[in-house]
Amino acid sequence: MKTSIYKIEQPEGPLTENDLKAIGECGRIIKEGGLVAFPTETVYGLGGDALNEESSSKIYSAKGRPSDNPLIVHISDMASLESIVTDIPDECRILADRFWPGPLTMVMKSSGKVPSRTTGGLDTVAVRMPDDLTARQLIKASGGYIAAPSANISGRPSPTAFKYVLEDMDGRIDAIIDGGVNPIGLESTIVDLAGERIMVLRPGFITNEMLSEALGTEVITDPALLDPDCKDRPKAPGMRYRHYAPRGEVRPVKGSDDAVSEYIVGELAVANRNGRKTGVFCSSEHASKYDADVIRSAGSLDDASSAAHEFYSALRDMDDENVDVIFVENFTDRGFGEAFWNRLLRSAGSKWEEVK
Repeated sequence: MKTSIYKIEQPEGPLTENDLKAIGECGRIIKEGGLVAFPTETVYGLGGDALNEESSSKIYSAKGRPSDNPLIVHISDMASLESIVTDIPDECRILADRFWPGPLTMVMKSSGKVPSRTTGGLDTVAVRMPDDLTARQLIKASGGYIAAPSANISGRPSPTAFKYVLEDMDGRIDAIIDGGVNPIGLESTIVDLAGERIMVLRPGFITNEMLSEALGTEVITDPALLDPDCKDRPKAPGMRYRHYAPRGEVRPVKGSDDAVSEYIVGELAVANRNGRKTGVFCSSEHASKYDADVIRSAGSLDDASSAAHEFYSALRDMDDENVDVIFVENFTDRGFGEAFWNRLLRSAGSKWEEVK
């Protein structure tokens, strides 16, 4: 398959006439059952018609993704929500008013309009309204409902720039929209509104604290996220399978700042003696301490936003350098840091090393 490339001239807007023409062509491709990778404010999505079972099957095939892993349905306006859920909970309206368009996905009871192939066989549907001009225009041009996981081979780091999408999807899908670099760099927060208690199924830029403040009630994280041995059917993308992983071994290290850096220094020496190519993802404060083949620093240990934004691209770069083992410092696990820690553990197969 030949993959067509469409470059957006003004990703931050206003969209040009050429941009709208390109998006219109990509909307036609999706309407006809094809797949298009497109930018959002989080990561690049791999889009197909959410109401077409065959399109969802193509997405699973292109990604090599387990078919019980639900897909997120992307919409461009609240009116589109009404026909795909049984009813819109008050909590959804509150959160939509505060955070949509934006990096928040809400899980609600499905009306049945979205086929089970898209929902992963569940009676719920995950819905998001992205805060990206190109994405929202594409949703409108394609008929109003786009099913879109991240535009990468399943298990690999999510793509935060066009070049990474091209690396994974060239020849696998019909088209890619080049919208530059994603500003956030981690997938959306997913919150479950369909259960007995409101819970976060996947942490992201919209934190538990932000959700709790908006709703006036405590929002907790689903305990299943903390259990690597949980065998329940995943209620949202990224809950059960190993995700976001480079080819090299990822070794997160948690503990006090000095203990972490001292431990990594020692482990790097061992790995270097054994002929392993080494990488470190670390704070700018500690970068000079490490003798590694590839070092990527991402701001202060307290700057979770910077760490999250750089993480996937760092893993991709280390793949390009054929790094065997990647040590990762523990940036703050507060606020947005919870999302970074979640993705880090998924990339490491839920294993980490704690030092004192």
